[in-house]
Amino acid sequence: MTNPAAGGFAHVAALRDAIDQFESCVDIAVRWGRELAARLGAGGRLLAAGNGGSAAQAQHLTAELVGRYREDRAPFSAICLNAETSSLTAIANDYPADELFARQVQAHGRPADVLVLMSTSGRSRNVLAAAHRGGSCGLTVWAFTGRRPNPLADVAHEALCVPAPLTATVQELHLVALHIMCAAFDVALRNDHVHHPSPYITRPAGLVTYPQAW
Repeated sequence: MTNPAAGGFAHVAALRDAIDQFESCVDIAVRWGRELAARLGAGGRLLAAGNGGSAAQAQHLTAELVGRYREDRAPFSAICLNAETSSLTAIANDYPADELFARQVQAHGRPADVLVLMSTSGRSRNVLAAAHRGGSCGLTVWAFTGRRPNPLADVAHEALCVPAPLTATVQELHLVALHIMCAAFDVALRNDHVHHPSPYITRPAGLVTYPQAW
């Protein structure tokens, strides 16, 4: 009889093997966090997109920037394109499926902005179209993918490629890299003293501090 726990142990083993090869990804995530702090601190914005599990990761990233990661700070502009349901359905109804994210990139993107695209395979056609459109509009394109070679890593300005064969493992380490990037973002803001006044942080009556909820 098959041990029902065997699949779980195999999952953990695959994750452990991938973590052992993850150091280069850490360096990229830290550098991206620092650069993102400079870009957003100067008034730029982040656009993000992905499909399926990667869509959830993209939305997680924008939530950390509009909300906060660990420490209380001002909000920064970040838009998750796959969460724009009315735009998505309108585009899907009127245009080819490859335009799902690309048209939004063209609408919202500016040369100072960063476009983060997530695809475990690096081969999703709508994500690739968004990367090409972002590049043609002057955005900086960063890709979270699985193993090289893949088309998205080739077309992006830079790619964080997780060296793992399983989709689940790639997604799990994308989340780790995302959190590392957000931590580096906050450190860079603090070190560079970037400050954007916000009514949710200071009020006429004095300083209001919000405890971390989760």
